[in-house]
Amino acid sequence: MSSFVVHRDGHPATAAELAPLAFAGYAHFTAMQVRGGRVRGLDLHLERLRSASMELFGRALPDDQVRARLRSALLAGPADLSLTATVYSPAGEFTATDLEPSLLVRTGPPASGPRGPLSLAAVEHERVLPAVKHVGEVAKTYFLRQAVARGFDDAAFLDRRGRLSEGSIWNLAFWDGAAVVWPEAEMLGGTTMAIVRRQLDRLGVPQRVQEITLADLPALAGAVVMNSWTPGVPVHQIASTSLPEAPSFVRMLHEAYGTEPPSAP
Repeated sequence: MSSFVVHRDGHPATAAELAPLAFAGYAHFTAMQVRGGRVRGLDLHLERLRSASMELFGRALPDDQVRARLRSALLAGPADLSLTATVYSPAGEFTATDLEPSLLVRTGPPASGPRGPLSLAAVEHERVLPAVKHVGEVAKTYFLRQAVARGFDDAAFLDRRGRLSEGSIWNLAFWDGAAVVWPEAEMLGGTTMAIVRRQLDRLGVPQRVQEITLADLPALAGAVVMNSWTPGVPVHQIASTSLPEAPSFVRMLHEAYGTEPPSAP
């Protein structure tokens, strides 16, 4: 049974259907890790697709239809895999034609992300439509490549006010020794971040949101990045500032994520 499946609207996609999407940049997506045919935070993924579709297309596929198409792709692969669900308009780019969006579901081998610790270059960058997980973002890969060329592992973004917001494909989280600190800035709210936040609330772990600049980093006791791969990879450096690896902080985030009950689409 193959680990790789590409379905369009619930059926195997043909080359003719995929060709127009090769370089298309007006679409949005969500990415998830599936284990045992189940996924954590399914409600968050569905809400992400729904709200982003309303923002980009003015209409959204019903949740039950999305779930059916996810199930169709999962049935064609192994129990453990990575899945990306992309919503786009069949009318293509550079048009305001009003058609019902299509859903492209792609699966592949499961992933767990790097072990870390990571070093992050600090780059001034603000994403267009930061609350939407959209495609065609050349800046993310560009700044990643630039960071690696400078000897870093990846990049973290600073907004025009000098506030840390997010990483290239990551959310940021910090530890002050007693509470989890989430950066205040315009950013994409990740599904893993939302899972961790609601489970930390349930566990009674203090959390707060505040503006964080490079000047604030020396006072912090740890930092991580997180995305659909993992709830926490330790970060030991941002720009020129070193940070403690804080293994207990990383472990707490993983344990909080692990308490989220998985569900089947």
